[in-house]
Formats: sequence, C-alpha cells, structure tokens
Amino acid sequence: MFWLYLALSVLAGALLGAFFFGGLWWTVQKMTGSSRPYLLAAASFIVRNAVLLAGLYLLLTGGWPYLLAAMAGLLVARTVTFYMLKPHEKRAPSPGLKGGR
Repeated sequence: MFWLYLALSVLAGALLGAFFFGGLWWTVQKMTGSSRPYLLAAASFIVRNAVLLAGLYLLLTGGWPYLLAAMAGLLVARTVTFYMLKPHEKRAPSPGLKGGR
C-alpha cells in the first residue's frame, strides 16, 4: 500500500506542477495585453504559490516520503511543461554533409 500512496503522491506533485507552470505560462501570455500587468503578475504569483504550498502541505501530513515523491512529480511536470512550450528551432542543413543531413 505504501507504493500506491507514493505513486499517488508523484501524480499529485505532477498535477501541482502542471498547475503552477501552466499558470506561469498563461500569465506571461496575458501580460502583454493587460492594462495592469504588474497586478496580474502579483495575483498570479500569490494564487500559484498558495495552491502549490497548500498541496505540498497536505502531502507532508502523510510524511516526508510523500513530500519527496511529490517533489519528484513537480520536477517531471516542470521538465515536460518546458519541453512542450519551448520554441522548436529549424536547423539549416550542414554544408559539409551531402543530402542536407
């Protein structure tokens, strides 16, 4: 049963991370068209951190292994989010290779 709870903690951490980094991405996208970008940034910061800290606190009530598992899920979510939102570069063909590879 311990392993099931650890897996659920990783999933909870990944969901918290998706909320946090997805909210960060959404905030940055909306700031350019906002009349008060500083207010939007501050409100987003407070809400994202409050949700993240509340979720991590709830997981900590189960014990430190669950918190560590949630942190691992948070790092996975961060990596996936940054990879998905990274602009993909088009590489020019190398002049030294035939066939443009």
